Amino acid sequence: MVTAVDLDLAQVRAFVRTAEELHFGHAAAELSISQQALSKRIARLESTLGSRLLDRGGQGVRLTEAGRRFLEPARQTLAAADLAVAAVLDTRRPLRIDVWGHLYAPMRTLAQVATGEPRLELGHGRDLPSAITALLHGDIDAAFGRVHAPLPAGLTHRLVRLEPVDAVLNADHPLADAPAIRPAQLRDGVLWTPGPLHRLDFLHRFALAFGIHQHAEGTNLGLDHLPADLAADPRRFTLLPADLPLPPHPAIRSVPLIDPTPLYAWSLLRRDNGGHPLLDTLTSAFAAEAERRRWLEHDPARDWLPEHPGTDNG
Repeated sequence: MVTAVDLDLAQVRAFVRTAEELHFGHAAAELSISQQALSKRIARLESTLGSRLLDRGGQGVRLTEAGRRFLEPARQTLAAADLAVAAVLDTRRPLRIDVWGHLYAPMRTLAQVATGEPRLELGHGRDLPSAITALLHGDIDAAFGRVHAPLPAGLTHRLVRLEPVDAVLNADHPLADAPAIRPAQLRDGVLWTPGPLHRLDFLHRFALAFGIHQHAEGTNLGLDHLPADLAADPRRFTLLPADLPLPPHPAIRSVPLIDPTPLYAWSLLRRDNGGHPLLDTLTSAFAAEAERRRWLEHDPARDWLPEHPGTDNG
């Protein structure tokens, strides 16, 4: 029989932040307390549990084996506590949702299901890891973008849209006037990416799948700057959603991709133990819109996905 232990949530929060930062100074600053107060909270927690959770030495801060076992349940405990408080105090606050995947314009999809809802507070996560961190910390209620990695315990996602993408090419590219392009025909081109290719999972997997070995990295300054980025080399191309309105410019062409058609998977990411009252409403709206617009149609013989978009990783 396990003896019941009443945990002090301030102590648990101190441990979790320190375990994530692996730095007492940074964790203390995050919690707006002194390092001395942080150390005392963690020491009291370790005393309560009868186990050392963190090693503090010349090599920095490291989790002990007990600390590693305790970390994920501790995160879930804090998330549950935050939800309990929100159920009483935050019923009228906006639903906080971050989006990422800016080159692929996530707001285009979100806006189609959230129009007219005044209680959404939108932010912009840099990428999936930052959205995961914000969710685990309780800084946001949900996130929307492409999920492409195993998720930590306590988080789940729902696939809501598979969006075809086109090739967008320099007007002088040999394939710029083609009515359609097979991805394999692009292997001699130069894939332009809005950042390091290894950090852009969809484009990275596309390049590997279709033998595209040359790429040029740039900065994502928005679609208005894309023509200049592609014009720098007649072999350049990139990928964008098929129905995304491009700025009119004589230097670029948008051409459909076929045999197969690449699909970009959009998911709604959330904690799996409930949440803000509007979250179920938003999830239902996504499901209804997906059915109405046939967003989830997928033919493996015709379409290409980097991996099968299941319910636990997309």
